Amino acid sequence: MVIIEKEIVAQVPVLHVVKQEKKEGRLPFILFIHGFTSAKEHNLHFAYLLAEAGYRVVMPDALYHGERGTSLSGHELQLKFWHVVRQMIAEVKWIKEEMEQRRLIDPDRVGIAGTSMGGIVTFGSLAVYPWIKAAVSLMGCPAYEMFFDELVKTAKKTGVAIPLSDEQLKQEKAQLVKYDLSKQPEKLAGRPLLIWHSECDQVVPYAYTYEFYEQIKPLYQGKEKSLKFISDATAGHKVTREALLETVKWFTAHV
Repeated sequence: MVIIEKEIVAQVPVLHVVKQEKKEGRLPFILFIHGFTSAKEHNLHFAYLLAEAGYRVVMPDALYHGERGTSLSGHELQLKFWHVVRQMIAEVKWIKEEMEQRRLIDPDRVGIAGTSMGGIVTFGSLAVYPWIKAAVSLMGCPAYEMFFDELVKTAKKTGVAIPLSDEQLKQEKAQLVKYDLSKQPEKLAGRPLLIWHSECDQVVPYAYTYEFYEQIKPLYQGKEKSLKFISDATAGHKVTREALLETVKWFTAHV
């Protein structure tokens, strides 16, 4: 039987999902990160199937989301998007370390996945954590700097007020450099990566993700089974059941 427990891990509210009979064992570990304005509970179907397959799954609430929600307006939250991303990447490490200290995970079998913002966090985590064995990005974007520019451009075009000077925006963008996997694809080091994205996604640009896939394909010569891109024609910014099942299959094969 799969059990779901609410816990605080590394001072972060999480859902801890695992088979009851394996609760105390050292298991392969998957971190699953939710999207912007979402919360940890919204991806429980992923955690359930992964736990059924024998994994220990932890789903954290990102800063200002879920149990960590605040009275921020939608506009105020949007302005904190990249801060939330950077904070979640830091918390990925802290959560993994606490679970390892509790002797609940196999540190050599750690995977990460996420939807939308969670996919962006997934790419950023791959750029800085070599201990991640395999990853799945669902509607994410690895090109942090390009996406930053796109978001600023869209905001200005639509008349959204940005209370930052050009110099402050430049400083904010500079903080993203070390997480931008498109600028340092060698950090992948051949690790298994599944990318799912819809061609008609109106929130996170499909083009950036597909261009990245084309960019990294030569790095997987001889390891072609460790890289897969699934392109969806109709889903928009919504994960399909196919993406769910492919995610479970990917981790089963690679973690």
